[in-house]
Amino acid sequence: MTIPILICDDSALARKQMARTLPKDWDVEISYATNGAEGLEVIRAGKGEIVFLDLNMPVMDGYEVLQAVQQQDLPALIIVVSGDIQIKAHERVKALGALDFIQKPVSAEAISHILQEYGILTLTQGNKADDTPMMKVDMRDACQEIANVAMGRAADLLAKLLDVFVLLPIPNVNVLEVSELTMALKATERNSTVSGLCQGFIGAGIAGEALLLFHDSSFEDMAKLMGLDNPEDITTEIEVMMDTGNVLIGAFLNGISEQLDMKFSQAHPVVLGRHCSVNELIHDNSDKWQRTLAMEINYRIEDYNIQCDLLLLFTEDSIPTLNYKLGYLLD
Repeated sequence: MTIPILICDDSALARKQMARTLPKDWDVEISYATNGAEGLEVIRAGKGEIVFLDLNMPVMDGYEVLQAVQQQDLPALIIVVSGDIQIKAHERVKALGALDFIQKPVSAEAISHILQEYGILTLTQGNKADDTPMMKVDMRDACQEIANVAMGRAADLLAKLLDVFVLLPIPNVNVLEVSELTMALKATERNSTVSGLCQGFIGAGIAGEALLLFHDSSFEDMAKLMGLDNPEDITTEIEVMMDTGNVLIGAFLNGISEQLDMKFSQAHPVVLGRHCSVNELIHDNSDKWQRTLAMEINYRIEDYNIQCDLLLLFTEDSIPTLNYKLGYLLD
């Protein structure tokens, strides 16, 4: 008997990887959705008996899908597949009725183990799982997905160190001129001031700088979480910035390097500016960046007034090597 399954993820690369990891002898009919709202429609149409669900999606995220399925008593067994590997994320999805949780990037072994553990997998003749349509995956989508996984690694480390839950966005990835970068960051300014630091990184054919923008209103709560006194003291502010940068930048780069199968060396972090507008910070350092591939992630901590933006700015010369490395994920 053919089982209708749904792969719900906003990333074409993630959907393609997920379809590829399904057991080859599993008799299934696969449907796809690019956000939670589309996914719910597929489930209501009876085409999502088994659902592989991402958490960070536009329109309706995975948590909202789980709530809707639970509230409406829809017939779907949901396995969450996400880059958000925080322990509290696991706990929340299980409380909302998820069958289990698999971290990205997925592997055939992990999928097969869970399907067999819950008695879902039935092996029959045929190869329906391979009869999937070709999905077009562009480089921007691929970069966004590896940023999504790396973002989750960094958030998990910060959450463990501070015993908090980190709210994760959908990563924003674009190739920008420095003037466009200024405009993009100004859009998130909201009349607030920030302090920033940067840290260079380099690998085989790939180089760039990580830029951490720490919203000034976040220093007090972050200092308390770190157990530091005098949050308005200059030394304390710099310590908060440096410690946060070490965690987020280091873990994010490790997440990128693991997926691209390469290593990065990191320079010492440097404070770019303090208590200034985003526009001033970027303008004063604009000679550092020209045309760049930018990965932007806005981290927020639940129940605290803490917000910071992490940007990875790859040099234009890095783009060919990135394309080459990403090609292995796309094949």
